[in-house]
Amino acid sequence: MTFEAHLEKPLRLALVGMSGTGKTFWTKKLAATGYPAVSCDDRVEEKLASRLASGAYAGINGVAAWMGWPDSPAYAERESEYLTEEIHMLDEVLTDLEKQPEKSLVLDTTGSVIYTGNNLLIRLRRQMTIVYLAASAEEQQLLITRYLSDPKPVLWRGAFQPKATETPQETVARCYPALIAARRRSYEALAHCTLQVASLHDGSMDAAALLKMIQHKTESPR
Repeated sequence: MTFEAHLEKPLRLALVGMSGTGKTFWTKKLAATGYPAVSCDDRVEEKLASRLASGAYAGINGVAAWMGWPDSPAYAERESEYLTEEIHMLDEVLTDLEKQPEKSLVLDTTGSVIYTGNNLLIRLRRQMTIVYLAASAEEQQLLITRYLSDPKPVLWRGAFQPKATETPQETVARCYPALIAARRRSYEALAHCTLQVASLHDGSMDAAALLKMIQHKTESPR
């Protein structure tokens, strides 16, 4: 399916990348122009609602608090629960698109969408144009700082490897770049095009300009 077909109606875009790269910002920009949008973070939170409520957790930060720091005893189990619900959620979204080929959608994915399995990712790629929002080295450092000060749910998938002499914060600072690097390869393989986050900071950039940039990128050789 070509991007031109998406532009004609329906428009189907899935934004992928690490937390903090602007997926939600641009999803909201596109939604404001009239395109239906889905926040995968919100959908996963809804599926976890009963478990979150038992600990009085709410919002994306509440999901992160429920999961706990990656060295906490409950983290591995809750990471698995989160991914299970994300898989169910993505399957529901894709099933809806497959049943309604005329439907437009902008999908604000989670950073962990790449862990949902080949079957779902193949379906996602068939149904939507996937755009990877890639952070520069400098921006990646900001992502680490932001995670430490304002944690969002992160599926480490074994990348958090503490050393005996480290604090958890020091382990994050050391291991998060490796997590970003590993994910970058997966995002690039999944996406139809990659946009550098820095290129989207132009004050004149709006939803229409973003769509034109995506169209240009998808028409160019990868």
